[in-house]
Amino acid sequence: MERNSSLWRNLLDEHPVCTAWKPAAEGAIYHLASILFVVGLMGGSGFFGLLYVFSLLGLGFLCSAVWAWVDICAADIFSWNFVLFVICFMQFVHIAYQVHSITFAREFQVLYSALFQPLGISLPVFRTIALSSEVVTLEREHCYAMQGKTSIDKLSLLISGRIRVTVDGEFLHYIFPFQFLDSPEWDSLRPTEEGIFQVTLTAETDCRYVSWRRKKLYLLFAQHRYISRLFSVLIGSDIADKLYALNDRIYFGKKYHYDIRLPNYYHMSSPEMPRSPLTEPFWNSRQYCNK
Repeated sequence: MERNSSLWRNLLDEHPVCTAWKPAAEGAIYHLASILFVVGLMGGSGFFGLLYVFSLLGLGFLCSAVWAWVDICAADIFSWNFVLFVICFMQFVHIAYQVHSITFAREFQVLYSALFQPLGISLPVFRTIALSSEVVTLEREHCYAMQGKTSIDKLSLLISGRIRVTVDGEFLHYIFPFQFLDSPEWDSLRPTEEGIFQVTLTAETDCRYVSWRRKKLYLLFAQHRYISRLFSVLIGSDIADKLYALNDRIYFGKKYHYDIRLPNYYHMSSPEMPRSPLTEPFWNSRQYCNK
């Protein structure tokens, strides 16, 4: 204890105090280094955020090293700043190589540019998603799923082509590129449940789609909560688009669109349920058209 107290006494009490401050300011290189440090520490996360941080910090340490060599002629200050500059430069090169080494097939590049990059998803995160999937080709007039027969065991996203959705032979809507093929079926089941398709999905043209196996995708969700929330948002948005596509085909009365958000829509879409008086004009017009 006495040694520690004497050490602090030497540092605080016996250390010479600055009696005269330097009147002139340091050179422009010193102030530039300080600005680079401040701006560099404002970098974000992710690979590109690290590139931003290490590049500006490296330039800041380089300016400090030049300032120490030219202005104050201090070998120790120059040495430390130059070593830190070399470390930042090596980190920058290492991260830049990692980013450059992430390459994908053409389908994944198109998918990332069209859907994931606008959402701010980084390449390493998308790489994790892509490694869990496979690219599949579906020829024209071939079925992706058949009503009442095909089990729901995967989730697929269309890359190119067009898919026709029908139920009991009646056309419902189309599925276009960068839309999920089976988002309603995926959302209708819990992870432990099984089910079969209630619609038929047929390729109108040669199609290419990315597919994730159900069990493998749930395992990915358990390991990466961020990816789970991302797919939840994407699937929810896709289901909303499909509902509005169905809304374009539903009319009642004098050709007015029926709002699918109203509770009475369910009475319209389910004939076995009691009909609301508000939907009676729709049923009357549909019976008239069927005659």
